[in-house]
Amino acid sequence: MSKKIRFFVAIPVLIILVLFQFQQSFCHEPPEWAKKVVWYQIFPERFRNGDPDNDPQLQDMMGTWPFNDTSEFQIVPWTADWYKLQPWEKANKKGFYYNAQRRRFGGDLQGILNRLDYLQELGINAIYFNPLFESPSLHKYDATLHHHIDDNFGPDPEGDKKIMRSEIPDDPSTWKWTAADSLFLKLIDECHSRNIRVIIDGVFNHVGYNFFAFEDLRENQRDSKYAEWFTVKKWDNPETEKDEFEYESWANVKSMPEIREDEENGFVDDAWDYFKAVILRWMDPNGDGNPEDGIDGWRLDVAEKVTEASWRKFRTFTRSVNPESYLVGEVWWEDWPDKMFNAAPWLQGDMFDAVMNYRFAAAVTKFFINQEKKISASEFDAELATVREDYPQDVNYVLQNLMDSHDTDRLASMIMNPDRIYGHQNRVEANRDYDVTKPSAEHRKIQKLILLFQMTYIGAPMIFYGDEVGMWGASDPDERKPMLWADLTYEDETSHPFGKDREPDKNIVDQKLFDYYKKLIHIRRESKALQLGTYKTLTTEDERSLFIFKRNFENETVVTLINNSDSPQYVDIDLGAGDWKDVLTGQPVSTYNGEFSDTIPPKYGMVLVHNE
Repeated sequence: MSKKIRFFVAIPVLIILVLFQFQQSFCHEPPEWAKKVVWYQIFPERFRNGDPDNDPQLQDMMGTWPFNDTSEFQIVPWTADWYKLQPWEKANKKGFYYNAQRRRFGGDLQGILNRLDYLQELGINAIYFNPLFESPSLHKYDATLHHHIDDNFGPDPEGDKKIMRSEIPDDPSTWKWTAADSLFLKLIDECHSRNIRVIIDGVFNHVGYNFFAFEDLRENQRDSKYAEWFTVKKWDNPETEKDEFEYESWANVKSMPEIREDEENGFVDDAWDYFKAVILRWMDPNGDGNPEDGIDGWRLDVAEKVTEASWRKFRTFTRSVNPESYLVGEVWWEDWPDKMFNAAPWLQGDMFDAVMNYRFAAAVTKFFINQEKKISASEFDAELATVREDYPQDVNYVLQNLMDSHDTDRLASMIMNPDRIYGHQNRVEANRDYDVTKPSAEHRKIQKLILLFQMTYIGAPMIFYGDEVGMWGASDPDERKPMLWADLTYEDETSHPFGKDREPDKNIVDQKLFDYYKKLIHIRRESKALQLGTYKTLTTEDERSLFIFKRNFENETVVTLINNSDSPQYVDIDLGAGDWKDVLTGQPVSTYNGEFSDTIPPKYGMVLVHNE
């Protein structure tokens, strides 16, 4: 072969090798630890008030809905009847849903620190925190700054405000650590010492009305140094009294202006420089190249609203800081209410490790919760299989398999209100027939059965704070009630947002439900098959609503049997040779030539384990 021919043959080979190396360096598998966790989601303002001295004041709420700085304001008692208007709320002559957005209960970082023993007892080993950054709202999705923890979550709000005023927000060399920042770093350290991973909400699509760069833009218009950070549709004319200023905002909510991007390069350069400094600050606080003192990853808000170019940059940078970091995207409806996103485009290794698995939640809702619109066991199996087939194999093990969150009605109330579209639209304000009362023992049976499935299926289960002790509520704001604690005495729930009659509901910890959650979480944590094992459906019987599947890893096999019907069902299944144990009861089960036979009560499940 001539040198010329060899040269032209070598060029394509070199190109292929370069592309392969690029792909290998760019596309990473999900971190192994993310396959072994049980997630717990905490909405910080509503988990525990550990330090009443830092409770928010009226001035802390300026710049967020409902933009009311004149009506009287006080912290609402943690144990109050949820729908009951407090005296100062009645005084403004507004209804419950207006006042619910002004409410603050004082949840903070010290409250979370004080309850880490509780979380450790429950058995969770990963926490997802809703936004923690400086913000005037209760939900914190409208940040004022990303490089500081909200001062009302820390021990010295006034001192923290002075520190923040002394900085140049887009100059990291001027940044200091506030008391709230330091307490969060302590919380990370305490979690890590207990082998609990920590991820936080990253809201990079939009910022708040008081965000430092947007404040400057509002004041200085075209002359602002941050003019390129945002997409301005119309500038204000200073010669007129009317405010003509228009800009792109998330979902047209003007208090949440969007950061500008382009399809090819993603976030504009100056905004991206700020975000990179923020990422580094929380992932490697000491700046020493060792990320062990930082967060373990990010949950990325409204992910489908951000360009893929931005997320690729985000992943490349976060993985350079911590190669074992975890990125999970919030990817919801593609065409509401008919179709959820197939999130596969975000899960090819160049953007996210996982998504919040809303498709899982929707399928579970249709099989376990719906009545008139209930799907069969075989249809349920098919929906789950579609998700597994859509996503890369490793991704399936790290998907956040949730049932509820800060954006949905609570699981127990979903069960009380079947045949609805899964999602954040199930608010009493828009659904006046929604049943807000406490779930019954029969509803709890369904909740337990769903948990059993969630803890034994492929993927990483996630629990929304308080589900384990019996909390209930419709979608926003009712799913964000203060956490239910055994050491506090709560008022009975007797009120209704529209004045309907209601029997008193005792608001107390359901200890038996907690114990069931704890048992199943520990079963999950102790089983390699449930964390890492293969998945195979064994039986789907539509008429009897039976669903049986198997997980296997090395020498461990787990078989989950679910009777989702309203009557007892006899089961006869070939488990194979060996000794089997029902890990829910701790008792061995009998087989004859490998055949297992038993009657499963209605709305009940069994978890059988065999170790060779």
